[in-house]
Amino acid sequence: MHQTFDAALEINLLHANQAGADHNRSHFDEWGIRCLNLMSSPGAGKTALLERTLAALSGELKITVIEGDMTTELDADRLRQYGVPVIAINTGRSCHLDSKMVAGGIHSLAKDYDPSKFDLLLVENVGNLVCPAEFEVGEHGKVALLSVTEGEDKPLKYPLMFREADCLLLTKIDLAPYLEIDLPRLEANVRQINPQVTILPVSAKTGEGLENWLAWVRLTVNSSQQTVVSSRPTVQ
Repeated sequence: MHQTFDAALEINLLHANQAGADHNRSHFDEWGIRCLNLMSSPGAGKTALLERTLAALSGELKITVIEGDMTTELDADRLRQYGVPVIAINTGRSCHLDSKMVAGGIHSLAKDYDPSKFDLLLVENVGNLVCPAEFEVGEHGKVALLSVTEGEDKPLKYPLMFREADCLLLTKIDLAPYLEIDLPRLEANVRQINPQVTILPVSAKTGEGLENWLAWVRLTVNSSQQTVVSSRPTVQ
């Protein structure tokens, strides 16, 4: 009985979250803003990647960030230095952002800014290889990060994250020569889970591969066929 109850509860939670995610996405579509959800284990380099991304793109795209963290605003403060609106969400004991939390972030943003003026919303999810992949937040694309320091077995051990990803960034690629990491095997493991995913090796430290990542972001934003609403909409 306990297992049946837990399973039913999980299904209900996911269903409610999906409804919220669809609602969020309807707002993004109305505003003409593209949303990307960045997910990884702790320390894979999400914030460092966002720093490089904001430095490169904030002059050509209007970008805002929702920053998920369990207890602090340390990462949010790092990103605020790039002059973009950053909404910090502390999740407490929760190991992921969900659609309701992101909706709260949208409401906070809309108090001070017209959301329809933004081109791109970057969501930095809580560091975890399991929970964030289960809870959509309204994103148009999922970006997974996997550091080469984590080993080539992670896609097989945590398949949902990699199955859901539209783009996989192999981060800290500058460290690969110093590690016992089999990159072809790592890519094969990823392709076994998700044959269609775009795989981009990058280093936020050296800049290696970042142009490919930035090109992917630009293409994602420019491929949007959404209608931009000129008047400021009301968030419901």
